[in-house]
Amino acid sequence: MSDRLPAGDLRAVLFDMDGTLVETEQYWGEAMFELADRLGGRMSEGARASTVGSTMRRSMTILHADLGLVRTEDQLLADARWVEDRTAQLLGAGVSWCPGARELVTAVRAAGLRTALVTTTPRRLADIVLAAIRTDLGGDPFDVTVCGDEVPARKPDPAPYVQAMAALGVEPGECVVVEDSESGVAAGLAAGA
Repeated sequence: MSDRLPAGDLRAVLFDMDGTLVETEQYWGEAMFELADRLGGRMSEGARASTVGSTMRRSMTILHADLGLVRTEDQLLADARWVEDRTAQLLGAGVSWCPGARELVTAVRAAGLRTALVTTTPRRLADIVLAAIRTDLGGDPFDVTVCGDEVPARKPDPAPYVQAMAALGVEPGECVVVEDSESGVAAGLAAGA
């Protein structure tokens, strides 16, 4: 990776979190597989792959369909809460950076660019990850954080990125989005980055 960043009109870099900056997807996966086991089945690898970058509702729908289960709305919500709670426990044990992510965030900050963390993850879980990042970097590398439970619509809708850009005071054409999922890329492009 070069230490130089693009010149020109670039004013901000907006980062996804799970699977982009930190290795947390395995925790979500572990929680999903554990829930499937609790429900008396085994989630397929294909179904798990379909949940990456998705909303919790869609993930639960995929899991239930994969197991051949019909769940009530209350059961779906309870299952989603269980997965979030279990993921929080796993995150509490520690998170690690994705290869090159720590260096990229550090280089972006050193270049004087504005930064945002834009994640579908709920605030209560993102805060666990943010605490670990702040400890590792000796401070907060993000000017703005936008979490999945703080926006009117989640990725692939552009709303999370539009909200972050507005909070940063930058125009879409002045931003680069760093993502690892199709829904995240779609959201960033739809927001004009």
